[in-house]
Amino acid sequence: MTTESIAIEKRNPIRRLYDWVLGWSDSRWGEAALFVLAFAESSFFPVPPDVLLIALCLGRPKRALRYALICTAGSVTGALGGYAIGYFLWQTTAGDYTGLAHWCFAHIFPLDSFLEVQRMFEQYNFWAIFTAGFTPIPFKLFTIAGGVFHIGVPMFFLASVVSRGLRFFLIAWLIRRFGPPIRIFIDRYFNALALAFTVVLIGAFVLVKFLL
Repeated sequence: MTTESIAIEKRNPIRRLYDWVLGWSDSRWGEAALFVLAFAESSFFPVPPDVLLIALCLGRPKRALRYALICTAGSVTGALGGYAIGYFLWQTTAGDYTGLAHWCFAHIFPLDSFLEVQRMFEQYNFWAIFTAGFTPIPFKLFTIAGGVFHIGVPMFFLASVVSRGLRFFLIAWLIRRFGPPIRIFIDRYFNALALAFTVVLIGAFVLVKFLL
């Protein structure tokens, strides 16, 4: 590794987190790490669980669907944890933001984005959570906001299960079906295809509602 690349690594803590996450794929605790990572990413951690999910599936393709189930369970449980953070810890009884909220606005997502999520919840409800869960949009922003704005728990849970399950099982199935070459495709195009799929799906339901 050159001096320049070492300097880049030192300036990029997110890359070091990615490498740390990938390191768990060679550990006997890989499945437990996948659950914990998926849980944490849904409420506060910046690295998506897809990174470890892909590595585990490539190492043992026959267990890919098992890994997807673990990842989904961890992510949905974490979503409920994020909801609890928003519901219980985000505001004081006077309606002011707590220190935790201000810290998140400074380091995880800006206040403007958080208020935009409120508008999306009011307008789209289920689909706002589904879109965040299936696409590259930071899921934690929506899970915490769901608790702050008191979104109905059954709907929140259902949207989380459907969106996270679709995302992780699709990735696992692609790797199990096509093997290592599909990793390049996932890295390069998956997020764009996920966005396109979501737009088409929501558009279809809106069209049905309009026609009826």
